[in-house]
Amino acid sequence: KGKNPKAFTFASVVRAKKTQQRNQDRAHRKEHAPMAIRLGAEPPPFFVAVVGPKGVGKSLLIKCLVRHYTKQSIQETTGPITIVSGKKRRVTLFECPCEINAMCDVAKVADLVLLLIDAHFGFEMEIFEFLNILKTHGFPKVIGVLTHLDKFKKMQQVKEAKKSLKHRFWTEICDGAKLFYLSGLI
Repeated sequence: KGKNPKAFTFASVVRAKKTQQRNQDRAHRKEHAPMAIRLGAEPPPFFVAVVGPKGVGKSLLIKCLVRHYTKQSIQETTGPITIVSGKKRRVTLFECPCEINAMCDVAKVADLVLLLIDAHFGFEMEIFEFLNILKTHGFPKVIGVLTHLDKFKKMQQVKEAKKSLKHRFWTEICDGAKLFYLSGLI
């Protein structure tokens, strides 16, 4: 039987050239691997400061946020805690102690301040001191959080406390500032 000269050739010359070029490009990429630029690839984490007087629930709020994002519980909240909250978003939580120097440092670097207020007691001097420090060092975003609402016996007292503290918070920050209500976290 005779040999067919077209039996082992390609059907399309254009497709053969593209395949050959693609193979050469792949081989060239293996020889010259591009260097990854690592400067500025990931933005710094969002710095959230949790501020409030002693016994208002700062540590508890940080523990609950960490448990929400990481599904892990932590025992102590010493130092800044960085958690991953999205594909390209990191959040650093920091519990600010009730010292004037620490409040000054936090006011300078915080992107967001969670200002915890004991609803049963009301505003304390530490809160007013921190707000004055914020005004002098640039005002970051401030969100108020009312805690210990479960200490009230009647629902009417809770409503009155929420209303009066909300209006006081608005006079200190600005009208319409965000104020959240927390009670019974564990």
